[in-house]
Amino acid sequence: MLHEIDPEKHGPLGPEMAAAVSTCVHCGFCLAACPTYKVLGQETDSPRGRIVLMKEVLEGSLPLEAATPHLDPCLGCLACEPACPSGVAYRDLISPFRAASETRRNRPMGERFRRLLTRMTLPYPGRFRLAAQTGRFAKPLVRWLPKGMRVMLDLLPDRLPTRQTWDSVYPAAGTKRGRVALLTGCAQSVLDPDINTATIEVLTRNGVEVVVPQKQGCCGALSWHVGDLGRAREFAGRNLLAFPTDVDAIVTNAAGCGSGMHEYRQILKGTSQEEEASAFSSKVCDVSVYLTQLGDLEAVPDTGRKLRIAYHDACHLANAQNVRQQPRSLLQAIPGVNLCEIADAHLCCGSAGTYNIDQPEVADTLGREKAENIVSTQADLVATGNIGCMTQIKTHLARSHAGIPVRHTMQVLRDAYAGKVI
Repeated sequence: MLHEIDPEKHGPLGPEMAAAVSTCVHCGFCLAACPTYKVLGQETDSPRGRIVLMKEVLEGSLPLEAATPHLDPCLGCLACEPACPSGVAYRDLISPFRAASETRRNRPMGERFRRLLTRMTLPYPGRFRLAAQTGRFAKPLVRWLPKGMRVMLDLLPDRLPTRQTWDSVYPAAGTKRGRVALLTGCAQSVLDPDINTATIEVLTRNGVEVVVPQKQGCCGALSWHVGDLGRAREFAGRNLLAFPTDVDAIVTNAAGCGSGMHEYRQILKGTSQEEEASAFSSKVCDVSVYLTQLGDLEAVPDTGRKLRIAYHDACHLANAQNVRQQPRSLLQAIPGVNLCEIADAHLCCGSAGTYNIDQPEVADTLGREKAENIVSTQADLVATGNIGCMTQIKTHLARSHAGIPVRHTMQVLRDAYAGKVI
């Protein structure tokens, strides 16, 4: 077993990586939960197998180059964590390992360019909007581009929604019951800014004042999950300064962002901001959690219409934050809603940040299977809580010509308050 890691070599996260490795008893319960093991069918592409590989690399008995072909396809979906009877904190291993090993990687030129392109655009709404608009003109050339670039273009909508901006403060309607700060996100604010508008409307309608920090930036999750520790720390540090401390909660409406902000203590471990990051993360919660805890919400009017909604569990809500029932409860409070469970709901849709760009074959398989399982529910609508999932599922439902709209839980609830859902 790996009991000690040299801090000079692996940094302040070394002890946590060692603890995660040492907790694993190799029982194999994680195999059935792992999407990549289901698709690829190899022990080395399972959580148990990857833990062994990372252990051997950290101990120096296996070269990094031998492990990366099996570690790179890991989605980081954390489905292995709730399946693990030993409580292995896989999140304390996979992202820190990637961060510790990234500087030792010798990536091909095309891969380096693709990673640079995503790193310099996705976290910045202005740049991303410009890149997305430019990408529309490249779509006719898609067949001659490398697969990773083709996937990037395929995921772009034919037309971006109208740009939206948000005021610094939105007062509560009626009696003030709470005060929160909202993360508006980077890619989300370009691909579907209405999610933020809907979130603000639902919160203020229920007596919550909403602060939108104007100097906020990307949460850093995209950088953290691909091993770019320096940039993840930069984004996290900026948000520590941007968000007020005199709020009841820091509310997120994107599963990946919420999960990333919960990991600020880990991202900033060993820095002067570690203690501040821990306090910050303790206030972070998904909007569905905040609303459920607030309770006594305004009743949704009964239109007399029946509606079948398939709820998709975003991995970084269900697995990383243990948020499953709260969104379902909000949706079930809408009169006439029949909530449908999706087969193999625990399996990732294949989005996972930039995963569908970095691992297009596996992502395509998972996206296609997720769409097939959604279609089989015969739902009128899909609801979920993450922009990446929404983009992936929309793409694959469109390919199957299913015609099922995909909406964020807050959009569904906002529209239900107005007497409409679709």
